[in-house]
Amino acid sequence: MLIKTATFLQSNSNPDKLPEANKPEYAFIGRSNVGKSSLINMLTGNNKLAKVSGTPGKTITINHFIINGEWYLVDLPGYGFAKRSLTEREKWKKMLNTYILGRRNLIMTFVLVDSRIEPQKIDLDFISYLGENEVPFAIIFTKADKLSKTKLAANVEAYKQRLLEEWKELPTMIISSSEDKTGRDEILDLIEKYNIMFQ
Repeated sequence: MLIKTATFLQSNSNPDKLPEANKPEYAFIGRSNVGKSSLINMLTGNNKLAKVSGTPGKTITINHFIINGEWYLVDLPGYGFAKRSLTEREKWKKMLNTYILGRRNLIMTFVLVDSRIEPQKIDLDFISYLGENEVPFAIIFTKADKLSKTKLAANVEAYKQRLLEEWKELPTMIISSSEDKTGRDEILDLIEKYNIMFQ
């Protein structure tokens, strides 16, 4: 897929005020500081599209971008180590739950996990939540350039084995790096395939 245009559309904390659900939509979510904004910028070829921050929990709204005028890319709030109050975290949880379970044009949720570390409970719990609610998703392993190929392969295999303890079938998994664009074509090809099915 060739990305010709990628335009910021809106930021919203109210799922009732999102753009009209008339285009296929793909959401990106992950633990705080997993490299989500960098990945979005890499996919779209625009280093300034999503704001990259060294502060965990920077994204606190549902951010919509329209790609090629044909589909929505959504940057969701990171979960995990955000230094926010319990009240704010509960508000995010409710907002995400409403969005993920109620957005009828949401084709797939991409769950980003850090390829450098062992499976985290917070990621596994979120993956289980998606599975239990029959929400289509794929896993993207980020920061692959930070590891040797041998270590990366070992970490991904460990993740697969951990998931197979609870899952009969593994979800789609893509290895990525925002630095060298690893995984870019694979992610965009997957989106393009689903866009065709949406028509």
